[in-house]
Amino acid sequence: MKNILTLFWKETSLFFNSLIAYLTIIIFLVGVGLFFWVFQGNVLESGEAQMDGLFALAPWFFLFLIPAITMRMFSEEFKTGTIELIYTKPLTDWQIILGKYFSALMLILFSLIPTFFYYWTLYFYSDPIGNIDTGAIIGSYLGLFALGAIFAAIGIFSSSLTDNQIVAFILGVFLSFTLYIGFDYLAELPLFSSLSDVIAKLGINEHYRSISRGVVDSRDVIYYFSVICFFLFNTHLVLESKRK
Repeated sequence: MKNILTLFWKETSLFFNSLIAYLTIIIFLVGVGLFFWVFQGNVLESGEAQMDGLFALAPWFFLFLIPAITMRMFSEEFKTGTIELIYTKPLTDWQIILGKYFSALMLILFSLIPTFFYYWTLYFYSDPIGNIDTGAIIGSYLGLFALGAIFAAIGIFSSSLTDNQIVAFILGVFLSFTLYIGFDYLAELPLFSSLSDVIAKLGINEHYRSISRGVVDSRDVIYYFSVICFFLFNTHLVLESKRK
């Protein structure tokens, strides 16, 4: 556990020492904030104390934000050769992976925390005060964080495949997009009409919508956990093959 924490703090500090850290988080917050408060269909225009707009938009920003966070985690190590230095330390592949993964989760949480301000604003300015569906909002935040956790696992897997950060970013965006919304498009094809429900449930969006209703279903939890484990396990296989 100590080794994982050491790597966790190393990755987190490296991220916040780079310009891309602040750019990605600022772009996320400004983009979501503009759509939520200013652009057409915003919460002020609708006059309703609800945050559906935020939770509908945030996944699309996460599609680019999280691959940008994770793209350097392994690819830079391979390119600079520092991965060989890490291999000389008493660290297992799983400790390396989890240290980097937990760092990505911390950065996702860090980017979400400022959006709590939206909730408190709506809570105190609703009429009457507190006239807001807190349960659904908590569920939506849990769903959004779980979504980010999957994107982080995908991003780390993508980063382990190449020593080029741009390639890792593009691959991370592609895989995240495919798993998030691709199965919904596939389910709509006439060819798969008889299996549309089954196919849709293979995608993240179906489970994200379920949790966002404020009901945490065990099937959704199992789905998220399984997808995260799948990509982290494949990252382990990639690292194992590169050690040989």
